[in-house]
Amino acid sequence: MWWYIGRRLLQTIPVILGATLLIYALVFLRPGDPVLGLFGDKPVSDAVKAQIEAQYHLDKPFLVQWLYFLKGVVTLDLGTSFDGQSVISQIRDTFPVTVTLALMALAFELVFGIVLGTIAGLRRNGFFDSSLLVLSLVVLSVPIFVVGFVFQLVIGVKLGWAPPTVGGDWSAGKLILPAVVLGIVDLAFVLRLTRTSVAESMGADFVRTARAKGLPEGQVVVRHVLRNSLIPVVTYLGVNLGALMAGAIITEGIFNVPGIGNLAYRSINKGDNPTVVAIVTLIVLVYVIMSLLIDLLYAVLDPRIRYA
Repeated sequence: MWWYIGRRLLQTIPVILGATLLIYALVFLRPGDPVLGLFGDKPVSDAVKAQIEAQYHLDKPFLVQWLYFLKGVVTLDLGTSFDGQSVISQIRDTFPVTVTLALMALAFELVFGIVLGTIAGLRRNGFFDSSLLVLSLVVLSVPIFVVGFVFQLVIGVKLGWAPPTVGGDWSAGKLILPAVVLGIVDLAFVLRLTRTSVAESMGADFVRTARAKGLPEGQVVVRHVLRNSLIPVVTYLGVNLGALMAGAIITEGIFNVPGIGNLAYRSINKGDNPTVVAIVTLIVLVYVIMSLLIDLLYAVLDPRIRYA
């Protein structure tokens, strides 16, 4: 087991190197000068421009800039952004907000998606099942920004059930509405995936054997149907945590959430290479760690899976 974990952790090194190199190349190849963009319409002298470029290594090839960034990662010193703030401090201030938002959205998907999907799978082709399939298809068809603006207007402004915006003074209560919007599309995926897996497991041989042994229907569903049906669902949910953090830019923009998505959007507009690559590296780490945890969770859900 420990050898497997160590090998998986070592595999993260080329993943992180490749991801950061790719994003640095994309940032480097963007048209425009980030220094001129920093000053906007104001003129800037050549001396000041050269000084800023030397300070942020912008006068070096992008491979050299990338190596400077890797050095900063190893020494936990990612430097400063173009507006003079520490990159580490910005991530430290915004990352907890996005993590809280993503975990709340994931919990929303987990609870409602699995419960409703299980009921639909147990009552396949019934009225409840058909209604959920139609409703989930409608949710999947509507763009997320449309859902966000509608929820903000109806639930936040018209009904007043939740704050329509979050702002700098954020709390878990203010993140409920953005979390629902962020997770509602993935909720439809989890619901449909759970429903399909449960419906397939209900006709499997091990379910018929459990019933023939005289086990109560509740134990058959919980101990046999759900444990086998949740493997693809858990896989999706584990990878989805990183996707929720990466895809929170739209939701954070609509509800003015001071998270890492807003920080990434501002940094991309400014061409702030160190901040953009630092955020990408962090999200890659989330993906890799969640993938490892999901692999280990397989052995809990299915005793046939073992890691030597």
